[in-house]
Amino acid sequence: MMILKMFFRLLPDPDGANGMLEPWLESKGLGDADQVLAYFAISKLGEPPVDGKTDTNPEGLTAAYGKWSSAIAERLLAGGLSCKVLNKEQFQKQMLEKLIWIAAFMLVGARHPGANVGAVEKEYQSEVSSLIKELASAAAAEKKLEFDEGIEERLCAYSRAVAHFPTAVKEFKWRNGWFYSLSEKAISEGKPDPCPLHTAWLKELKVI
Repeated sequence: MMILKMFFRLLPDPDGANGMLEPWLESKGLGDADQVLAYFAISKLGEPPVDGKTDTNPEGLTAAYGKWSSAIAERLLAGGLSCKVLNKEQFQKQMLEKLIWIAAFMLVGARHPGANVGAVEKEYQSEVSSLIKELASAAAAEKKLEFDEGIEERLCAYSRAVAHFPTAVKEFKWRNGWFYSLSEKAISEGKPDPCPLHTAWLKELKVI
């Protein structure tokens, strides 16, 4: 999710750089650290990067936040990649949207062996849309924010841009684990599970 492994060697699991890092950053006193939400991908060493531009966000989705965000954006732009500079609230909403994307599309895809991201968007849109709504509601309540309208459309558009990506529930602690922690917290307090569909499908796949 955020490019950190190049800068922080103490990150316990470098794979976690593609997930929810807020709790870890806060535990290290790095709550205001500069962050980059990277939506570009490189298929293999030596290949040019593919920018994260979609039909709903043709300006690109990559974003930076913090003291050096403008310098980061300039360097990415010099390399032919888009990058927006956001304030903390704007960045947090976009970060959560990408977390919802990876948690929802990977989980739905895992329920249908062999389905890549494109197949989930085309063939299992009802399932993934229901899960996106559920996770977005839980995240909004937890962080006391409101997502911009059209979150499902934006996430499905991104999926079309990376349709060839495989699906699997991985890096649980950093991805789906954050949503499951919200479920555990609510249940321990005698409240309804805010993510019942998510919890049920994790159990179905024996992830929890």
